[in-house]
Amino acid sequence: MKLNPCFAALATALLLAATPAAHASSGTGVAWQAAAADADVDRYFTQAKAEKKPVLLYWGAKWCPPCNQLKATLFNRADFIEQSKAFVAVGIDGDAPGAQKLGTRFKVRGYPTLILFNPGGSEITRLPGGADAAQVMKVLQLGLSSGRPVKAVLADAKAGKKLSANEWRLLGFYGWETDEQQLLPAEQRAATLAQLAKASEGVDAETTTRLWLKSVGAMAEGKSADAAQLPRLRAVLADPVQAHAQMDVLTNESPDLVKAFAPAPGEARNALVAAFDAALKRLNEDATLSRADRLNALQGRIELARLDTPKDDPHPQGIPPALLAEARDQAGRANREITDGYERQAVVTEAAFLLGRAGLWKESDELLKSALARSHSPYYLMSQLGGNAKKQGKKADALRWYEEAFNKSEGPATRLQWGSNYFAALIELAPEDTARIEKVAAQLFAEAEKDPGAFYERSERSLKKVATLLGNWNHGPAQAAAVGRLKAQLDGVCGKLDGSDTKAKSACQGLMKKA
Repeated sequence: MKLNPCFAALATALLLAATPAAHASSGTGVAWQAAAADADVDRYFTQAKAEKKPVLLYWGAKWCPPCNQLKATLFNRADFIEQSKAFVAVGIDGDAPGAQKLGTRFKVRGYPTLILFNPGGSEITRLPGGADAAQVMKVLQLGLSSGRPVKAVLADAKAGKKLSANEWRLLGFYGWETDEQQLLPAEQRAATLAQLAKASEGVDAETTTRLWLKSVGAMAEGKSADAAQLPRLRAVLADPVQAHAQMDVLTNESPDLVKAFAPAPGEARNALVAAFDAALKRLNEDATLSRADRLNALQGRIELARLDTPKDDPHPQGIPPALLAEARDQAGRANREITDGYERQAVVTEAAFLLGRAGLWKESDELLKSALARSHSPYYLMSQLGGNAKKQGKKADALRWYEEAFNKSEGPATRLQWGSNYFAALIELAPEDTARIEKVAAQLFAEAEKDPGAFYERSERSLKKVATLLGNWNHGPAQAAAVGRLKAQLDGVCGKLDGSDTKAKSACQGLMKKA
């Protein structure tokens, strides 16, 4: 479970240029080369092969909080900038025309994703998202020095062949959350990670622990863990060094790990929650971690405090007053102290989210509103305000914020995503407003017509969402008439697509079948 509302989760760093896909003209940053189409990527891979350099591909978006965290803690590190001279750095902005087609090519979905390729174009590894910047640097250096695809390393490990400590670390710190089934089907991950953890024993203790934690955490999808292994988890929590090394797993997956070892409420669960809370409190106070990582630890404490509260209950009971005070204090301090725009986009949105999870809606709303004028992507904050209002039962406010977020959103993929969110809110909160619902759907179809990547990846999922919601909504004469007009519009969009793009044609034609 990634606690930050954006997906995905990844916690790392700052690019000195305006966007990761831009050149660092001052010569002091990473010289990212922008890619928006296959021809761009092919050119960079040809360059990499000629120069015998690996390729580091970054997939992200301007608004994405974890992407902005990358821009605030990793890409501006002197060692990362120096290391970047050893590879061809390629940045894909998910809102560039046609970028979503590249998402299909590289099997990337969540923002951000970092993939390292060898000079021949074979994928070496996907870098871990939640690990801190120093750990990511180590994994990057391992991948650069090895040049061996992690897929081959995994095959050797599963076959029982001997691996070096560095090869085990490539597996342990692989970006499993952004794998998109490149190495393993999702249903095989937990068992395979457990197998790898066992096989790596005695080679690299940190890697063994990481593989084991992941095998019983979020990737286990709610399955109970072996109770005999509980002392092992307690040892990690009690040891500040081990807890720091596994920071991202412990903060992001604390509820999953607690439920795995203590499925039912009671004394055993309370004791484990207390041990987790102590470890997360240390991480929250650890000045060597980024502000976002420290807040993520605080959010982990809040999630544990509301563990037995229904998931979507907007007013959780039983959160200790001292923890609520810490949430207020740390969110306010972050808002006052942050001066970097990238860090603000990452941290303020996270702080507002954790305040909401604590039931502090007034504070969450005020924080988001105070940050609107200073955000380079205010529509993300507006969308959060819409979500806050909806959870509090304020329908009119929710629709107003979702509409404003859509109107202010920028970039083809982002506009389809934000528009589909606004559309979903209309269907849920104002299903009787047929004219408004039809108008928004028609606008989204019109924008899809102008976007060459509209029927790929994130944009296709946004359009599928709209079509599915239309199907669920289509239950009367007025709705049927509106859906009929929208279908005619979409038929025209499909008819104008390049006939050679069979993928887009098929996706487009399949949409209205859902309605």
